Parts: sequence; C-alpha cells; structure tokens
Amino acid sequence: MKKLTLAALIALCSAPVLAQQGGFLDPAAPQAQTQTTAQGGFSGPSAALTTVDKVKSLSDDTWVMLQGNIEQRIGDETYTFRDATGTLTVDIDRKRWNGQTVTPKDKVQLEGKVDKDWNSLEVDVKTVKKLP
Repeated sequence: MKKLTLAALIALCSAPVLAQQGGFLDPAAPQAQTQTTAQGGFSGPSAALTTVDKVKSLSDDTWVMLQGNIEQRIGDETYTFRDATGTLTVDIDRKRWNGQTVTPKDKVQLEGKVDKDWNSLEVDVKTVKKLP
C-alpha cells in the first residue's frame, strides 16, 4: 500500500513538468503547439547585453546576454541565432522554452554561457525570453 501511495505521489508531482510545451516554430515545418504559463524564478542582476561579434572573443564559460532572432533549427536542440553583428550557434534545451513559441520573426533575449571547444563555439542557453 505504501509503494502504491508513493508511486501515485511521484506521478502527480512530475505531471506539470511533462506538460510544459513551447519551442522554436519553424515556418517551413509548422506544428501545433500549446502555451503554458512559466513558473517564477530569480529576478535580479544578470550579464550585460553583448553581441555575437563580442561573444567570439570571450572565454569559455563566460555568462552572456544576447538579443536578436533565432533563424532556424540545425539540430535537435541547436539553432542559428542572428543579431546585427553576425550569426552564432546556440544550444537550447526543451525545458528552457518555458511554454513560449518563437518564430524567426520574433525578437528574443537569450542568456547563457559561452561553450568553446577546439574548433567550435556556441552558447549554452539557460533563459529564453520573447521580446515585445
């Protein structure tokens, strides 16, 4: 009986996490997506706004904030991001969309960490915010 109660409690607690939708909406492959309300979190000082051009000269694990457009999906969780200074690959986990649906026409603000390897550069996005 205790095991059954524990299993039911775990199922109830994990249901809201699984119900979260949103993500990048590619106009070439439209999908029906529903929006949910995002949960709260920390609100306070963060990284200063920077550009794609500047990100290319920053060191690994530097916290950055970018504003621009997500142009296209290039992998399961990788996208091409563009601002006025150039393009960059960004990695956005599904949970980071927080129920928002974004198209290439939508301006977004991304916050995350620079991920530099020997021959690649991308930003590991922790926050996606659709701008008005």
